[in-house]
Amino acid sequence: MKAKWIISGLIPLVMLIGVLAWVLLNGAGIEKDPAAPIEVLNIERIKVTNSGFDLSVSNTGPKSLTISQVLVDDSIWNFSVTPDTSLKRFEDGKITIPYPWVEGDPHVIKIITENGIITEGEIAAATLTPEASWSNFLNYGFIGFYVGIVPITLGLLWYPFMKRFKRKWINAILALTVGLLLFLFVGTLADGFEVGAEAPSVFQGNMVVIIGAALTFLLLIGFDQYQRRRQESKGYSPFTLALLMATGIGLHNFGEGLAIGSSFALGEAALGTFLIIGFTLHNITEGIGIAAPLLKVKPKVRDFIILGAIAGGPAILGTWFGGFVFSPIWGSLFLGIGAGAILQVIYVITKMLIEDHRAHREPSVSWLNLSGFTIGLLIMYFTAFFVKF
Repeated sequence: MKAKWIISGLIPLVMLIGVLAWVLLNGAGIEKDPAAPIEVLNIERIKVTNSGFDLSVSNTGPKSLTISQVLVDDSIWNFSVTPDTSLKRFEDGKITIPYPWVEGDPHVIKIITENGIITEGEIAAATLTPEASWSNFLNYGFIGFYVGIVPITLGLLWYPFMKRFKRKWINAILALTVGLLLFLFVGTLADGFEVGAEAPSVFQGNMVVIIGAALTFLLLIGFDQYQRRRQESKGYSPFTLALLMATGIGLHNFGEGLAIGSSFALGEAALGTFLIIGFTLHNITEGIGIAAPLLKVKPKVRDFIILGAIAGGPAILGTWFGGFVFSPIWGSLFLGIGAGAILQVIYVITKMLIEDHRAHREPSVSWLNLSGFTIGLLIMYFTAFFVKF
C-alpha cells in the first residue's frame, strides 16, 4: 500500500517534468525571434569620487549582456568595467567613468549595451559621496541618535503626566496609540513599496515587502500563542506589550534612518537636514504611544531606557545602512518586517481594549476611544507634513 501511495505521487510529477522538458527542447510551437533583445541592466548605486563616477551595476536579465558605450550628459565618454564588459545573468560589475564633474550640477549617465539597450542613471546634484571613515561613521550615528532615541525618550517623559489618568482615559490613550500605529503601518508599507520599486524587477521588491509583513505578523502571533500555552497565562504584561510596540516602531525607524542616510549619500544634504527635523518632531508621538501600556504599573527607569533604545536605536543602524551600503531589496525586506511587527501590536492592543470593555460590561467601542483613535491618526498625519515633500 505504501509503494502504491508513493507511485501515485510520483506519476504526475514525472509527467510534469516531461512536459516542461519537451517545451524547453522543442519550443511552444510558435517560433519567432523577439522584436528586440531582452536585456536588463540595473544601476544599483552611483558613487561620486574626486576623479569621476563609480557605478555599481548588475545584469538581472535572462541572458548575458555586453556594455559597449557610456554617455555622460549626452557626450560619449571613456569608461572601464570590472570584472569585464560582458556580464552574465545576476553578475555584478563596476563601471568607472573619469569625468570632471562640477559641484552641485546635475548629471545624466546613459549605459548602452551592444544591442542598443539604454539604461539611465541620474545625479541630482553632484557632490562627493561620503566614504566609510570613522568620522563619517560617527556623524551618521549621531544623526540616527537624535532622530530616533532623543524624540522617543522625550515622548516617554510624558509618562508621569499620563499616570494620573483614570481607566477610561488610559484606554483612550491606548486607542490613540492604535491610531498612531495604524498610520505607521500604512506609511511603512508605502515606504517599502517605494524602496521595492527601485530594486531589480526580477526580485519583485513589492512582493518582498508583502511576504515580509505577512510572515512577521503570523510568526509573532504564533509565538505569542506558544508562550501563552507554556506559561498558562492570559494576556500580555504591560512591559511586554510596550516592548512589542518599541520593537515594531524601531523597525519603522530603521526605514526613517534609511531615508536620511541615503539622501546624504546621494548628495541631497538639504533634504537630509529637512528629514532630520521632521522625523524628530514626528517621533515624539511614538514615545507617548510606547508609554501608554505602562500606565497601570510602576516601571523602573531601566525599563524606559531599554524601550527608548529598542525603539530609537534602529534609526542609527538605518542611517549607517542608507549612507554606506544601501540595497533596495534589503530595505524592502526590513520595511516589510517592520510593517508586520506594527500590525501585530495593533492586533494585540485592540484585542486587549475589547476584552477590558467586555469585562466591565461596556460597549466594545466607546466615543472616548473613537476620539482617541481619531486624534492619533490626525497627530501622525499633521506631523508627517514635516517629512513629506
